[in-house]
Amino acid sequence: MPAKNSLKQYLEKGYYHIYNRGVEKRKIFLDKQDYSVLLSYLKEYLLPKNEKELKERLSNPTITSIERDNILKTLRLNNFSSEITLLAFCLMPNHFHFFIKQKNPNAIDKFMRSLCTRYSMFFNKKYKRVGSLYQGVYKAVLINSESQFLHLSKYIHKQALAFQGFSLESYAGQPSSYLEYIGKGETEWVKPEEILSYFSKNNSSLSYEAFVKEDDDYEILQNLTLEEI
Repeated sequence: MPAKNSLKQYLEKGYYHIYNRGVEKRKIFLDKQDYSVLLSYLKEYLLPKNEKELKERLSNPTITSIERDNILKTLRLNNFSSEITLLAFCLMPNHFHFFIKQKNPNAIDKFMRSLCTRYSMFFNKKYKRVGSLYQGVYKAVLINSESQFLHLSKYIHKQALAFQGFSLESYAGQPSSYLEYIGKGETEWVKPEEILSYFSKNNSSLSYEAFVKEDDDYEILQNLTLEEI
């Protein structure tokens, strides 16, 4: 029997919960550098690439060989800024969650295969290991209702907030998009606006932060989330 949510239904302009964890539930992030590397990959993939500027810099005869190599590497690098919108995310020691909207049916698969392969190569080289880093292919589940749309972001952020007892009031926890949602962070490649449009900026009781503090309704997210971690 296929693993939960391993059979994927890709739709144009569909919203998806994307997740995976380490093989045998092992950690896939062992230190701050590991988190930073994956975040840097997300930035490179999701921010538009200014090819005109890069090519102009490349034509400058005064650039160093290292600069030239870096520019050529950037030009060759995959970019998904026109295909993928990242609405929310969190990175946990042995798994990750992404809330993604894709603009065409093949975007998520190309994005996730490139991202996961690249990070796996970095991790295996750094820790001198071989073999698969993840527990099978990433999982993807289509969001089918407005309630799921709103509660998935809440679920993802509460994963990060709850880790090691970090509170909603003094958030300093796992890497996530939560700060972008409460106006305390500004990450260009995270796009919270669509979800935040459902909440008030002026009435604290109707704010996104108040929504996250509410009790969870797990029935809404049934079959959308990771099995036991």
